[in-house]
Amino acid sequence: MRFAVVVFPGSNCDRDMYHAVKDALQEEVDMVWHLETNLENYDGILLPGGFSYGDYLRTGAMAKTSPILKAVKDAAQKGKPILGVCNGFQILLESGLLPGAMLRNKNLKFMCRTVDLKVKNKNTMFTTGYDQETVRLPIAHGEGNYYCDEKTYETLVQNEQIVFTYGENPNGSVHDIAGIINQEGNVLGMMPHPERAVESLLGNEDGLKLFQSIVKNWRESHAVNA
Repeated sequence: MRFAVVVFPGSNCDRDMYHAVKDALQEEVDMVWHLETNLENYDGILLPGGFSYGDYLRTGAMAKTSPILKAVKDAAQKGKPILGVCNGFQILLESGLLPGAMLRNKNLKFMCRTVDLKVKNKNTMFTTGYDQETVRLPIAHGEGNYYCDEKTYETLVQNEQIVFTYGENPNGSVHDIAGIINQEGNVLGMMPHPERAVESLLGNEDGLKLFQSIVKNWRESHAVNA
């Protein structure tokens, strides 16, 4: 399986994501600059964290106009796995690939620590590798306060699109939401950083299971369709 890590001006977690895929997951991966317009050669697309375009206007608001976003949307329509982490999640919201919006943290402070997450849906292509109810992943954000209106929330619940919730809500996110998936099940956005928890040296390997789930499900899908 071959991954693309999309790099925007201001991305700063791109190398963490690259390391997670290349060294921990041991799959093929390239860093792809945001001016690229073709992602046909990649099986999975990863939007890393950071401060794309300095977070000007709103987080992710300028990145959604980058040339590569059309290719990301094309990949999503084709059913390829798309993972957006932190700023990547914010970009997915701004581009309309996921519903809702991101607000500043409730306490208006940047926060950086490891938190407990509940795995609410283990039946996605990103989470089938989890057998436990709770995992621990790092967060590092100033605008991680996920918001959606009640009608959207009811839709998320009805379609089992809420994938992760916080054990103790650190940022004020509505209904403790930490990660959601699209209705088709191939686009996941989440504020915690799985790429920073892929080996014991980093604290734990809870994040590695997410990447392993992607690869396992992609290979099984392609073996069936071959």
